[in-house]
Amino acid sequence: MSTVAGLVLAAGGGRRYGMPKALVEHGGSLLVERAVRTARAVCDPVLVVLGARAVDVWRTADLDGATVLANRDWETGMASSLRTGLDGLRGWPGRVDAVLVTLVDMPGMTPEALAAVAAHAAPDALAVATYDGVRGHPVLLGREHWAGVAATATGDEGARRYLAAHDVTEVDCTGLADPVDLDVPPGGVASGP
Repeated sequence: MSTVAGLVLAAGGGRRYGMPKALVEHGGSLLVERAVRTARAVCDPVLVVLGARAVDVWRTADLDGATVLANRDWETGMASSLRTGLDGLRGWPGRVDAVLVTLVDMPGMTPEALAAVAAHAAPDALAVATYDGVRGHPVLLGREHWAGVAATATGDEGARRYLAAHDVTEVDCTGLADPVDLDVPPGGVASGP
């Protein structure tokens, strides 16, 4: 059985939201807490990448059971957080065969969706959840692909370019999770510059 790590990307400043999404409360807990709990239900280890207001998040959020990594370059986009997480896994004690990448701003993500994608884990695997035929998260990256993903990730695209150039297993997660991300406050208009 393959060892699958969870990687929660939670470093962004939430410019459109008006604050870092890791600090947003939703349904009685912070988004970052929900994302870590969901990942921990399926993955071991779980790493969470922080950036904007990282010290506030670290002090405020209950991230018990997760390893916290700091992305000093978080303002350059999601790709730098993905690289930070993959770098952290490369040095992980013990073998990790694949990583499930999730985003902090998807409160509707479930352990069931993570488990469905994690079932495809292997060192050479690439898999992505789909919802009604549209690719979303989580994304599974086998260890053999980490260097290639890190080398091609730019800006806010993360692994998109790498995945487009390779064979990827699509895992239908329709009905297993809500793939909607929170870009603006509920009932509100986007804040920030």
